[in-house]
Amino acid sequence: MNNHWLSIFAAMIGTDLQYAQQRLVSGELVAIPTETVYGLAANALSAIAVAKIFEAKDRPSFDPLIVHTSAWDRVEQWVQDIPALAHQLAAAFMPGPLTLLLPKKQIIPDLVTAGLPRVGIRLPSHPMTQSLLAQLDFPVAAPSANPFGYISPTTAQHVDDQLGSKVSYILDGGSCEVGVESTIISFEEERAVILRKGGTPVEAIEAVIGPVEVRAHSTSNPTAPGMLKSHYAPRIPFLLGNTAELVKQHAGKKLGVLAFSKPIEHQDVRFQQILSPTRNLSEAAQRLFASMREMDQMDLDLIIAEYLPEEGLGRAINDRLRRAAAI
Repeated sequence: MNNHWLSIFAAMIGTDLQYAQQRLVSGELVAIPTETVYGLAANALSAIAVAKIFEAKDRPSFDPLIVHTSAWDRVEQWVQDIPALAHQLAAAFMPGPLTLLLPKKQIIPDLVTAGLPRVGIRLPSHPMTQSLLAQLDFPVAAPSANPFGYISPTTAQHVDDQLGSKVSYILDGGSCEVGVESTIISFEEERAVILRKGGTPVEAIEAVIGPVEVRAHSTSNPTAPGMLKSHYAPRIPFLLGNTAELVKQHAGKKLGVLAFSKPIEHQDVRFQQILSPTRNLSEAAQRLFASMREMDQMDLDLIIAEYLPEEGLGRAINDRLRRAAAI
């Protein structure tokens, strides 16, 4: 693979929680496993440490970061004015793939929030990272552990392939179970607003707090992490739509196909990735980024993908596909 951003140097990969803790306390970067994707973590209370995240990812400073901690009762150290709806959602879904956007205290550096007054707070449920965070006396800022705008990593090896020596340690917690990033919710005039669809389905949230507004992604100056329109993009051109029609439109090109449950006829099966033969949206979400990454390493002219059912985790998967295609 000839991606210029992929490091030729390998990072240390292992399961040593004590070493990971030491690296974070020392202000270094550590890749951590979560149930959604692997994150690139640094001490969220240190602007110097957080700056290393932006440098390693080549991430624009106007794109805010999510802050991770181990328990909801620790959150009041870093945020203020937590609304009742936030407490309800935390009780129902945390730890888990949910981020709540809350008013920050001054202890959170402006670099973390891109100068905005609110910070995204998340409690990851991966047991290894839960143990690590519980040992720290600070939260960590941790966007996905990949070069900015590229496909999110769902294994330790993905992180090493992309960031290599830019990370002091990669904590290997196996493959991510959910596979798409967390749902992000803000609170406006005592209403909950979903700013990013993710691993906690809209339907599950509404079952707890009632109907919510769902916002489209932002094209510039995002108000929350992960709102940029173009994101999660492979190196190879990526199109989204009716795959049968796209195959006809691009006849003669070497095509890769990202399909939900069954391959396209008369196309080379070696260049097709099936997310879930049983049409299981959880399985499809878990396989999404790894499948995109595998296709991006093939010798292809174009990758085409189809929409999934617009329900449950399908809504989050479609959101990622749209942004990979920048539509």
